[in-house]
Amino acid sequence: MPIKDGDAVRVHYTGTLQDGFVFDSSRERDPLEFTLGQGQLIPGFESAVKGREVGDTVTVEIAPENAYGNADPELIFTVDRAQVPDHISPVVGLPLQLSNEEGGRMDVTITEVTDTEITLDANHPLAGKTLTFEIEILEAK
Repeated sequence: MPIKDGDAVRVHYTGTLQDGFVFDSSRERDPLEFTLGQGQLIPGFESAVKGREVGDTVTVEIAPENAYGNADPELIFTVDRAQVPDHISPVVGLPLQLSNEEGGRMDVTITEVTDTEITLDANHPLAGKTLTFEIEILEAK
């Protein structure tokens, strides 16, 4: 029977970028479990599963607008290097968590380091990227 919204689904998947880099995979751990149609996953992943059947394997390319969205330039900003605590060695690619006076938190990644400034990106690391998923449907009920 074709998988439909409301079905509990178990899948194995491997997600790759356009250059072939594997950014995530369930192959070495338990399968991913979710309920289709509840918005638990990116829209393109759910669309790839909907209408398929147990035993199917599908490879799908998902554009940014159906994944983590396009990168928002307003979420990229520069701070004075002196604002970074001494115990942190700023290097490109380092993820950090910022907090404000109200207790709000923001995940960022360092994208550039100079002698005086550090550029931070608060976009999701996969924003703006086309993703390819190979999805093997193991169970649906």
